[in-house]
Amino acid sequence: MSKLRRQLSAGIASNVETKDLGSIKAKTGNTYESIVIIGKRANQINISIREELHSKLDEFASHTDSLEEIHENKEQIEISKAYERMPNPGLLATQEFMEDKIYYRKAEDELFS
Repeated sequence: MSKLRRQLSAGIASNVETKDLGSIKAKTGNTYESIVIIGKRANQINISIREELHSKLDEFASHTDSLEEIHENKEQIEISKAYERMPNPGLLATQEFMEDKIYYRKAEDELFS
């Protein structure tokens, strides 16, 4: 298991839990701004996980087009299943946001500073 996956999924359940909107709003003062921050972080996590998965699956890729050579690879299946069991990137991003592990800033703050 990669360092990224261990960091991201440590202690996070893969099922959805309701969150208190008041606590999400309290972080930025605006519910929608908080949701945008979580969404952008979820996209970053999703991209990194997808790149990692593709790089691992490319190790098993067959570069021939012959149907006789195509067979099930148990390692490839296990890797895919491990990634399917991982928590959703949205859940990971929400957890990071609630634990103040995401750095964010407003563009307008920089303009007037």
